[in-house]
Amino acid sequence: MQITFLGTSSGVPTRSRNVSSIALRLPQRAEVWLFDCGEGTQHQLLRSDVKISQISKIFITHMHGDHIFGLSGLLASCGMAGNVSRMDIYGPTGLADYLDACLRYSETRLAYTLKVHKIKPGLVFADDEFSVSCAPLKHRVTAHGYRIEEKDRPGKFDVQKAIALGIPSGPIFGQLKQGKTVTLPDGRQFDGKDFCGEPQAGRKVVYCTDTIYCDSAVELAKGANVLIHEATFAHQDSDMAYQRLHSTSTMAAQVALNAGVNDLIMTHFSPRYAPGNALQLDDLLKEARSIFANTHLAHDFMSFEVDAK
Repeated sequence: MQITFLGTSSGVPTRSRNVSSIALRLPQRAEVWLFDCGEGTQHQLLRSDVKISQISKIFITHMHGDHIFGLSGLLASCGMAGNVSRMDIYGPTGLADYLDACLRYSETRLAYTLKVHKIKPGLVFADDEFSVSCAPLKHRVTAHGYRIEEKDRPGKFDVQKAIALGIPSGPIFGQLKQGKTVTLPDGRQFDGKDFCGEPQAGRKVVYCTDTIYCDSAVELAKGANVLIHEATFAHQDSDMAYQRLHSTSTMAAQVALNAGVNDLIMTHFSPRYAPGNALQLDDLLKEARSIFANTHLAHDFMSFEVDAK
């Protein structure tokens, strides 16, 4: 499970940072899920090692332009590339109408199935390996944070024990790895649980932007391996944060601390902290680490491996 940051600026792009988008790579199934899609996201994808052809789902937090203006262009490019058969998009009320207008007025016809799902707090998606849920955030428009949970995985399979007992390899090993009970042709019966170590806890990633500090973000992030949280402003600019309903670095750190996460990655930075200005992003990092030590600053094309802990 790997996170790649495609855009880490707020509001407008800068020379070194594009607007919001992250890619979550699910290597065990060669699949990529995108979270937000600001203008220029497809250009960022071309400059990264994330394959556009592997994108199957896109989750939108809210309808502000720096989170959605790249969506119709990316969908059109996926259609012209001819290597996408279906795309599922999840987001708030209005997203389907917005996309319909963009595609209709540009006379773009997609050669694949596009399904837009209107989200509400709670479970958004689930399959045998993953689930995605969302919760409301506190912003100027309706906004949601997302929680991606990997289901617990079977523990390590003891191959040597199985061989010592004369169990033939192949499909039977696979069944035992899944914890199933198998019966051999000679009548012997084995429980897969006796051959597997302790189950490995599934990894959990939470994405919260745009929002000011709120209890629902803390609840959504409880026990996560990684929390990605906006930190638009420095602590000394908290007045602007309250006016615009964005977070400061210290608010993001407080969410991480109260939720008991392993790692906090801050993103969605105001251009006012660009190099050369009196206050810079390293100052925001120091502020956050004074509250939550395992804090990291995201930058465009940064990749972060999510470890199970």
